Amino acid sequence: MHAYQWQRDTLSGPDVFAATRAGLDDFMAYLDRQGARPAWLLTDLIEEDFTRVLLPHVRGRSGRTLRERRLLQHYRDTPYRTAIVQGRSEEGRRDDVVVFTALTNPLLLTPWVDAMELMQTPLAGIYSCARLGSEVVRKMEVRQRHVLLVTRHTAGVRQTYFRDGAVKFSRLVQGTPGEDPVRSLAAETAKTQQFLTSVRLLERGNVLHVLILAEAAQVEALGRQCTSRAETIYRIVPLDPPVSAEQPMQVAESLLLTMLGKHVLPSHFPTGAAGNYYRLWRARLSLYASSAVLAVAGLAWTVVNLASYTVAHGNTEGFRSETAHYRANYQRSMSSMPPAVDKTANMRAAVQIDRVVARQGPWPLHMLGMVSAALDKSPRIRITQLDWRARVPGAESSQSPGAAGTPALVAPTSSLALGIPAAPAQTLRLQAEVISAPDDYRRVLGDMNAFAQRLAGMPRMSVEIVQLPFDIRPNVKLSGTAGAAGAKPDQNKFTLDLTWNP
Repeated sequence: MHAYQWQRDTLSGPDVFAATRAGLDDFMAYLDRQGARPAWLLTDLIEEDFTRVLLPHVRGRSGRTLRERRLLQHYRDTPYRTAIVQGRSEEGRRDDVVVFTALTNPLLLTPWVDAMELMQTPLAGIYSCARLGSEVVRKMEVRQRHVLLVTRHTAGVRQTYFRDGAVKFSRLVQGTPGEDPVRSLAAETAKTQQFLTSVRLLERGNVLHVLILAEAAQVEALGRQCTSRAETIYRIVPLDPPVSAEQPMQVAESLLLTMLGKHVLPSHFPTGAAGNYYRLWRARLSLYASSAVLAVAGLAWTVVNLASYTVAHGNTEGFRSETAHYRANYQRSMSSMPPAVDKTANMRAAVQIDRVVARQGPWPLHMLGMVSAALDKSPRIRITQLDWRARVPGAESSQSPGAAGTPALVAPTSSLALGIPAAPAQTLRLQAEVISAPDDYRRVLGDMNAFAQRLAGMPRMSVEIVQLPFDIRPNVKLSGTAGAAGAKPDQNKFTLDLTWNP
């Protein structure tokens, strides 16, 4: 286990821990010193398997369940497994192309993960060097279809094959002591290309683009050994100096760790219970951030309120001085005037009463306006007499008699007669006549009924017919001659009682 520190966009280290009991104890002591800092675990193991399968194209939860079931059938003995959907097949029923990958020997990884869980270290994710190679290819903008990425690590040389930018195969080659790394690199690349051709990942005649990441000091030697051919094109990319002079072959590891430090990527493998502390750590950071935002908002709100209070206090002082100035001017003006007839409050009340009476007083203007509107639509109706009254409760009560030889006491006028607190009901006795030809009884009766109905259609108006133009009661004796010249002059007259409730 090599532990690096990432601080201020700088990678430092590593601290090396042996895969022994003592090494695990030292590693837990190291984690204890780091506190609650999150960790990213990068694996570079031979026991990493890739299997390409075709599955029916199923979406949603059913598709995830299908992939999980098939993944469990392939890798039953390890929890570090995952399925990668890489598009759909171009032939047949267009099944999903899925790559199953797993760390087939979990015993190499479990002790370190258990140590992180025991020390409550927030484990952000478990990553694979092979799958991180796709980020390297993407950042270097390699657009060829068949790409073999070759990198050197502490464990050996890793060769990862990409087709259309998706990882298909990866192998870790551990060199033997004393072997020339440059010569073995060219030989292993040829073996990998032959294997890809045999498993039909690389068709015969396809050109394989080999991308080699190497130190600047080895670029020249690699250029002499790795020469391009018809089906193999080499591209050697020099990298920055290694992390330390004692371990000059860790340039690829430092590159991948730097990528993880700068860009947080989703975990390649499930973290299990060890990842719960990272989720708690993120939730704690979210709560801290929310609390900070609320505190800043509260502080800003307090500052705004204090500023508003200061402005309002200044305005209040100005208003007070202005009020004192106007009050002094008023006192000076009033001192030169004669004494007032009544108090100011009583005068103000009198003005308000006058306005109420003017607005709600029982004036006949409104009822006459409604009668006038009805007359405009009844041209054969002529008014002969109007009798308007305001209906005030108690006004019709008889006066109480006084003592002998003493005039009777007159009851005071009710405020209701002035429209206080509400306008009283108004009545209007209307006497009119219908202008028509002699003995045209049907027209006379129709014109009167139409006129009465127009008045009854007014808002809050009720109409009562007191007298008809002629007596049509069934129990009255008929007399006279129809069409006689001696008709009565009031034969077409009628009387209506109108009541309006404002």
